[in-house]
Amino acid sequence: MILKIDNLSGGYNRRKIIENINFSIDKASITAIIGLNGAGKSTTIKHILGLLKPMEGKVEVKGLTLEKNVEEYRRNISYIPESPVLYDELTLEEHINLTAMAYGIDMKEAWKRADYLLKLFKLENKKKFLPIHFSKGMKQKVMIICAFLVEPSLYIIDEPFLGLDPIAIKDLIDLMTKEKEKGKSILMSTHILATAERYCDNFVIIHEGKIVANGNLEDIRTEFNMQDAKLDDIYLSLTNQV
Repeated sequence: MILKIDNLSGGYNRRKIIENINFSIDKASITAIIGLNGAGKSTTIKHILGLLKPMEGKVEVKGLTLEKNVEEYRRNISYIPESPVLYDELTLEEHINLTAMAYGIDMKEAWKRADYLLKLFKLENKKKFLPIHFSKGMKQKVMIICAFLVEPSLYIIDEPFLGLDPIAIKDLIDLMTKEKEKGKSILMSTHILATAERYCDNFVIIHEGKIVANGNLEDIRTEFNMQDAKLDDIYLSLTNQV
């Protein structure tokens, strides 16, 4: 098991946003966390990343907790936020070098991985460029390159397709699929449910801070007596939007 969340409750400024969150992610799987804006997706992700401290419950990544082994815990995670976060004064090349140093990756191995990713996302000629010269989509590609450069056990991707053109979306999906085949796991937050239904193994539907469904599509269909229903229809039904 790569990720295990037990009875997690938490939020901001003593205000509880999520309550009794329980789910796990197995090795070599892609899980989508789905919910309305404000449902608790980002809050859950921030607790996994250690950006928020749980009010109750715990989070484990490969059996590790932040309290017991913060460096090893974080070394097993790569994160791609919804909005790109880059250093204005660092070139693309320097972002890659910084990522490699932060995760303790041999520089030769790091650039072997990076060269493949740069070519995939058509940025191989932009290594000396600063972020000011990049479009939002290009900045998102830099975040993707740095995250996949690490080759962690768990990728956490928040709205991965925002700002990407159709070719880049396909390349990202192919990359995610290849990582899954190598035994890696992915947790992604997305509103593009048709894509999630096609590529994800499991789904966590969260509403008003609580999980209302968790499992693969067939299990969820059976639980809620919605045989043959699309993920969109299940989601709308469970969040009372129909």
